[in-house]
Amino acid sequence: MGDALVVGAVRSAVGRRGGALAGRHPADLLGEVLAALAERTGIDPAEIDDVIVGCVDQVGEQGVNVGRSAVLAAGFPDTVPATTIDRQCGSSQQAAHFAAQGVMAGAYDLVVAAGVESMTRVPMWANVPDRSAAYGTRMRARYDLGDDGFIEQGESGEIVADRWGLTREELDAFALRSHRRAAAARDAGRFDDEIVPLRVVRDDGESVFAADEGIRDATTAEALAGLRPVFRADGRLTAGSSSQISDGAAALLIASEGAAARLGLRPRARFHSFAVAGVDPVEMLTGPIPATRRLLERSGVSLDEIGLVEVNEAFASIPLAWARELGADMDRVNVNGGAIALGHPLGATGARLMVSLVHEMERAGTRYGLQAMCEGGGMANATLLERIPA
Repeated sequence: MGDALVVGAVRSAVGRRGGALAGRHPADLLGEVLAALAERTGIDPAEIDDVIVGCVDQVGEQGVNVGRSAVLAAGFPDTVPATTIDRQCGSSQQAAHFAAQGVMAGAYDLVVAAGVESMTRVPMWANVPDRSAAYGTRMRARYDLGDDGFIEQGESGEIVADRWGLTREELDAFALRSHRRAAAARDAGRFDDEIVPLRVVRDDGESVFAADEGIRDATTAEALAGLRPVFRADGRLTAGSSSQISDGAAALLIASEGAAARLGLRPRARFHSFAVAGVDPVEMLTGPIPATRRLLERSGVSLDEIGLVEVNEAFASIPLAWARELGADMDRVNVNGGAIALGHPLGATGARLMVSLVHEMERAGTRYGLQAMCEGGGMANATLLERIPA
């Protein structure tokens, strides 16, 4: 079985809800990112065997297989197929798993893994207009889903904070750290090579959108401490310690060793190991812990050997509990900030994290990079990448 190699990794800057990307149809947004991926790698898009796209709210403008619409919006030949998948917040990380596993199995030579979500244009839960109809009677009988019969992710974030004894001060401090690290990375130009600049038209005229819009440079510990809890009256999580509602897209080009050599593509990282895990759907956000443990067991690589880690900041409690449970060095975790500062465009976030991880591994000269994401319904993906020196 051969290696699956990352040979290209790009993303849009992440827009706030109602911000710079509000006017972009999600198929057009991802289409521009796909076109930039082809241009930067120099490939003929006709060589692509498949495009696998993660998207959570697959309804309205994100319905009817938005991945295929994006492929055609990118100007790719109509011979290039695409599919759209949903593993909740980990959708495009799962897209990368499927793409890489297809290469390793010999089913693909060249494949794109991508993700897109416009939470401005297709609001969260748009695909669940009647929450009382979700899940079905058998699942409802199995779990305590609360008074409205629906599992709220924010409540799960509070459960995690309770279980690991995380204080309001710890959660706020982590949120402040996310903004400060993201601002430092932006100011140092660490995101420049991965971001595809997009021309946007707003009321104040036309401009180029090339910087993540959610970073709050001016936020302070005092400002965060003044925010009210949003999920429980006596809770610890606030809007400041939760991921931002956002718009964005990201894509990776994944090749077999033979295709990379034949097409003159530079291997940047290889997929070393994969894991996916399930947990109690009420405590759904604990999934990165068993997923990481499974990944480490399968890979034979210890956590101490991994120089960079991305754990999605759905809520501040998630990476903090993950690190506390696994004994991780927080200096290696989310070194350039995370979804609290940069935003969390659901189906795009897995690919966004992986794009940023590949670029940061190259910048830092790190051999191994780990990515883990919690997911709705009580699941998680974990991926181990190994950098290939230039």
